[in-house]
Amino acid sequence: MSDEVLVEESDGVAVITINRPAARNAINGAVARGIAAAVDALEARPDISAYVLTGAGGYFSAGMDLKGFLSGDFPVVEGRGFGGLTESPPKKPIVAAVEGYALAGGFELALSCDVIVASSESTFGLPEPRRGLVAGAGGIMRLPRRIPYHVAMEIALTGAHYPASRLYELGLVNRITPAGEALEGALELARKIAANAPLALAATKKVIIESQDWSLEEMFAKQGGIISPVFSSKDAMEGAAAFAEKRAPQWKGE
Repeated sequence: MSDEVLVEESDGVAVITINRPAARNAINGAVARGIAAAVDALEARPDISAYVLTGAGGYFSAGMDLKGFLSGDFPVVEGRGFGGLTESPPKKPIVAAVEGYALAGGFELALSCDVIVASSESTFGLPEPRRGLVAGAGGIMRLPRRIPYHVAMEIALTGAHYPASRLYELGLVNRITPAGEALEGALELARKIAANAPLALAATKKVIIESQDWSLEEMFAKQGGIISPVFSSKDAMEGAAAFAEKRAPQWKGE
């Protein structure tokens, strides 16, 4: 990986860190390409079952690097979108660990994750209209699907900052940690996720995301197409055998 994006691995979890603390982890082209490259490499790894996305130096991300934007450095990766993530999140579960600011594109990166763990001192917002811009990396599409419509409108139209505690009340943030402990909290949750069977995790995530647009008439048929291979997998047999033998399962992702 590049210096702008760091990757560490342990216990089946890969931590992807945006490493531009001097710029409050603003997203430039190098960061976007680094995140995309990390996800591309890790998606094919059967020993990695979950990710944590975080930022260095006490910040998640203050959004797009506006200085870079002025110079033509647009942080979009073809096929993956802003930050190398927002248009095509990974198939494996991903947890956001938020400290400090998660603003604009930073908030949109967090919204691309499946779970959000935030410190008590972190703040969120979509301030793009204050800079003559629009939150075009999924923020104004994902937010009203996650929280009440009128609250989403307020956040998107005012451009104001909102504390993690408010978003926790709305159900957008899963867990609040003391300041400085968001990564630890996210890792705890990611390890619980990674302890489960990889194929089952990927299928579960896919159904939850895609079923939002399924009709009542088609939903079980479409779900069946996704989950049937899981039931015939080696991991399904291993899970049943491990239960019967009262031991921990050894997943192969097969």
